[in-house]
Amino acid sequence: MPQAADKNFESERIMEAAQNLIRVIVTEDHKLLRQGLAMLLREDPLIEVVGEAGNGVELLQLLAHTTADVILMDLNMPDMNGFEATEKVVQQYPETKVIALSMLNNIQFVQKILQHGAVGYLLKTTGKEELRSAIKLVAGGNKYICSELSISMLSGNLPDQEPAPADAAGLSKREIEVLSLIAEGFTNAEIADKLFTSKRTIETHRQNILEKTGAKNTANLIKYAIGHRLIKMELPD
Repeated sequence: MPQAADKNFESERIMEAAQNLIRVIVTEDHKLLRQGLAMLLREDPLIEVVGEAGNGVELLQLLAHTTADVILMDLNMPDMNGFEATEKVVQQYPETKVIALSMLNNIQFVQKILQHGAVGYLLKTTGKEELRSAIKLVAGGNKYICSELSISMLSGNLPDQEPAPADAAGLSKREIEVLSLIAEGFTNAEIADKLFTSKRTIETHRQNILEKTGAKNTANLIKYAIGHRLIKMELPD
């Protein structure tokens, strides 16, 4: 009898611990980074990674049958970017908290995603301990801005957001326009629709912008553009 009672107690303890786990979905379009984040989180006994998604569409499909407490949300993703996905998550799953993930140390990105309903903002350079702590704090009902960004905000070291002249990096006015839309997370096809031109033309503009700025990829391009005051991100009304 004592052994049976011990087993029942242990079973109840395990069930209680499982109920207290923070359920997390990692949403990031780069598979290697997404898997790396999931692996880091699984090392924490208080966090359970219940799913991974490559964009906002996949995330909403996953949420239809998977309950999550916290979502790590990349901002620049294909098909449905992090801003739109966050807005839909907040509307459809109000109990689920969203923490934005970005490479950009930029106050206007922070303000914009918070206005879309996120409760946290982490840079992709954030350390694993801060990442885990942020998830626990947000799951507990708090808001969280990563320490690196908070220090920059307090010290006033954030870049000036006034745009430089259009030829500052040898870019044409049209290329500056395309660059601004890239920074907002629009795909080549979406940019083509907005500018009433072809997708092939936008692809050419994108390639020219990469070559002129020396950026290796889209993330580097956006970081370069903001650092050199080539674009100004507008906040929603």
